[in-house]
Amino acid sequence: MVEPSEQRCGFVALIGAPNVGKSTLTNALVGSKVSIVTPKVQTTRALIHGIAIVGASQLILVDTPGIFTPRRRLDRAMVGTAWGSAHEADVVAFLKDAHKGLGDDDEAVLKALGEVRPPKVLVLNKVDVADKPLLLTLAEKLNARVKFAATFMISALSGDGVADLKDFLAAHVPAGPWLYPEDQISDAPLRQLAAEITREKLYLRLHQELPYQSTVETEVWKELKDGSVRIEQTIYVERESQRKIVLGEAGQTIKAIGAAARKDIAEEIEHPVHLFLFVKVREGWGDDPERYREMGLEFPKE
Repeated sequence: MVEPSEQRCGFVALIGAPNVGKSTLTNALVGSKVSIVTPKVQTTRALIHGIAIVGASQLILVDTPGIFTPRRRLDRAMVGTAWGSAHEADVVAFLKDAHKGLGDDDEAVLKALGEVRPPKVLVLNKVDVADKPLLLTLAEKLNARVKFAATFMISALSGDGVADLKDFLAAHVPAGPWLYPEDQISDAPLRQLAAEITREKLYLRLHQELPYQSTVETEVWKELKDGSVRIEQTIYVERESQRKIVLGEAGQTIKAIGAAARKDIAEEIEHPVHLFLFVKVREGWGDDPERYREMGLEFPKE
């Protein structure tokens, strides 16, 4: 048991362009699945807080939406949320896909990072598939642009280098009492985590066909006498044509999504799950302030 006088605790914001591995790294640092991972960019919408313990330190990991040039109201909400978390964090980790050159989204992030006051670390991810001679060049180029306290080369997927990053973060969060119980791995309600898992399966199954105008809400969460949990979720889309895509021929697509989601939710909550999915059309949900509040996003006025 760690004495309160020895404890450290702080918020670590993971910042970067879309699809650089922030969610994968969050899960790797926590040691459990708390954030959805898909090949589709910009799938993290709200701030997901994963919680990791390292010795006497508690790290509250903020998996932010990918930063990119916003085009729609939802885009602006996501990017604004990401930068808000960076300015309020104790440490900021800037993730860069090590096997890609600097793109427009990276340039925008680097420019704005200069105005972020908390200490910043550079994390070059996916080094297992990167061109090794170019890694040092990339690290030097990025360190010339922004004053980073340290540079780490990792593979969030395989775990290589993650322990060293975790130890560094643990040593650099402020001294202070832990904010969460030792066995808690996320501050997201189970209803929200279950909805995120279903949204992940939805995107994995339909990432080529389904646009971003879709969301999942957990409507019913009922613990039954036999220890199992009945969960009813609604997948909201904006058009009837999207509803048909999610359902699939004879309902086969929605059945596959439900089976995959049920398995992961049951593993996370450690109870048998009875999952019932419904698909409804909700036109213009992307302009509904209530939907943004449910996702933990601030509704942009314009």
